[in-house]
Amino acid sequence: QVQLVESGGGRVQAGGSHRLSCAASGRTFGSYGMGWFRQAPGKEREYVAVINWSDDSTYYADSVKGRFTISRDNAKNTVYLQMNSLKPEDTAVYYCAASRGGLPADWADWDYWGQGTQVTVSS
Repeated sequence: QVQLVESGGGRVQAGGSHRLSCAASGRTFGSYGMGWFRQAPGKEREYVAVINWSDDSTYYADSVKGRFTISRDNAKNTVYLQMNSLKPEDTAVYYCAASRGGLPADWADWDYWGQGTQVTVSS
């Protein structure tokens, strides 16, 4: 099975930058989609950014486009989320996810999930 481990959560000042990492291990062969989702207390889990491992194509939620960048390190089987110009509304638990293939539109259709890491943006 695939295991995902997020790291890099913490507290950041508004306007600052931060980077999250997600390392994948286990059965990682094949074509995978990987991405980041987030969930604030009392709110639904939402898509943030995704990347297609096979062709490096990326997609972003409108709320983070231009501020966040998703990237990968193939040798390390790791995906990153670089977060710039952070806002208090970015505060959430951030989850790394992977799909067996493609980029499912709904978070519930993703196959593997990390444990989540808290990002708090203070004003």
